[in-house]
Amino acid sequence: MDKLQICVDIDGTVTEPFYWLDRANAHFKANLRPEDVVKYEIHELLGVEEEDYMRFYREQGRLLHREARVRLGAREAVSRLHSRHSIHFVTARHPDMEDVSREWLSRHKFPMDSLHHLASHDKVEKARELEADFFIEDSLSNALQLGEAGFQVLLLDCSYNRHAPLPETVLRVGHWFQILRTIGDWDRLRKRGATRFRCR
Repeated sequence: MDKLQICVDIDGTVTEPFYWLDRANAHFKANLRPEDVVKYEIHELLGVEEEDYMRFYREQGRLLHREARVRLGAREAVSRLHSRHSIHFVTARHPDMEDVSREWLSRHKFPMDSLHHLASHDKVEKARELEADFFIEDSLSNALQLGEAGFQVLLLDCSYNRHAPLPETVLRVGHWFQILRTIGDWDRLRKRGATRFRCR
């Protein structure tokens, strides 16, 4: 049977979600804690203008991405998934960051079939191009957009993605081991003839 095509976001999904926090706090003289990060618009939480945050990112983004820690269970889960299926990393990072992303993924031993830098949070067209069976995300807005387009999304739980109800196409998961179980269960069902995955 054909391999599943699994798309995986990078930041907050295979990286620890708050790896940027210490440097952002130091730069902006803030004192945010992980539990304070209740939405995706980081500049608002820091109390600064978006352009000020983007200037900080332009200055320190490459260092931030190099220093990022691996999210618990991500490497092991992705390795196990890759032994049976195709893994495509799809990130909103700018293509200028590709060397940093590729080096980080290689250093932390993440296997993959392809890597895509979109410079945009709109991932629907790339998901269509890759014929994604599952898309693993941490961004609520990305998950909702992908789910609305008909893709099955596994949304890794974070403090910043809990503020809206989820459609049937999006399943909230607590950790990477739950992702392994969910995809494994579906793989077994489709081998028995199931044609449609249900998140609920």
